[in-house]
Amino acid sequence: MVNMSGQTSSAGQRIVLHADMDCFYAAVEMHDRPEIAGKPVIVGADPLGGAGRGVVSTCSYEARVFGVKSAMPIGQAYRLCPDAVYLRPDMAKYAAVSAEIMGIFKSTGCRVQQVSIDEAFIDASPVGSFAAARDLAVRLKQEIRDRVGITCSFGVAPSKIVAKIASDYQKPDGLTVVTPEEVPAFLAPLSVRKIPGIGGKTGAQLEALGITTIGELATCDIQRLVGAFGRSAGLLREAALGHDESEVVERDGVKSISKETTFAHDTDDPDEVAATMELLVTEVARALADEALYFKTVTVRVRYTGFVSKTKAKSLLHYHNDEAAIRSSAGELLRELWDGKPIRRLGLRLSGFRKQDAGQQTLF
Repeated sequence: MVNMSGQTSSAGQRIVLHADMDCFYAAVEMHDRPEIAGKPVIVGADPLGGAGRGVVSTCSYEARVFGVKSAMPIGQAYRLCPDAVYLRPDMAKYAAVSAEIMGIFKSTGCRVQQVSIDEAFIDASPVGSFAAARDLAVRLKQEIRDRVGITCSFGVAPSKIVAKIASDYQKPDGLTVVTPEEVPAFLAPLSVRKIPGIGGKTGAQLEALGITTIGELATCDIQRLVGAFGRSAGLLREAALGHDESEVVERDGVKSISKETTFAHDTDDPDEVAATMELLVTEVARALADEALYFKTVTVRVRYTGFVSKTKAKSLLHYHNDEAAIRSSAGELLRELWDGKPIRRLGLRLSGFRKQDAGQQTLF
């Protein structure tokens, strides 16, 4: 547990907490099934019954020792760790646990922005100091452990981006406090890939320029960055400096949930397309659980080489909140849409929502 200076914040100083549950799905399963606690646990597709298709939703730290990671093809995970406990996701259960945790956060009276089923930002500015914010994080960690039985890592910082980086700094069960004065020194030695939103492609581009740490990105000549990244250069520089003025905002109701991916190369490989659709199904199911919603309409969009797009939707007879219903409908629509030609982009959207209430969460 890292606690830096804990100095009192100046008047009007923003203090943001970022809470991130540790290997959330796997942690919930291990809590409910004590006999698998301490074992490699992988939540995702069936590595055998699904012919090795699909992806890892999440895995325990014991599984990560073998090189298993989230979003990894399930067949690859099975080759790395065949003796792991493999479980299908139970999104309704995870949504109920998530709702209880978010209730704990909201009981503080601070503004809470849930950003996924297992993470949230909390505006702790009203507590008045970073020392008091640290104490709040300690109390929330203990309350989650006592009531839900899992661990959570916290980052405390003057901005959302630094708080998110800090929450990952000492996982699992970590707590890292970064005051405004400590932001440059904290960020400087970290890999540029620790910045939220920098994926493999951008990370590789930065590394090709000789920029491997956040500190190097923060001090790089801006014209050099503009030459490589265009308009995104300024955003990269601001992120490296830890600047993020975005507020912690409680979200309004959503009208649709959509995810899409662009292939590195146009593909007509059925296995690659099926694995990508499985990943999209997992992502929209997680987002659906985040919002505690039922859906009624599924839409699939395929963009071919040459930017020709086809879209097809299906409205179900009843409202659903389970991943199996998404998978079945998405697979049916994809089979109707795809003619075997190379695909550039694949998208999946849910709409026609109804909010779950407490009774519905228990029932389903």
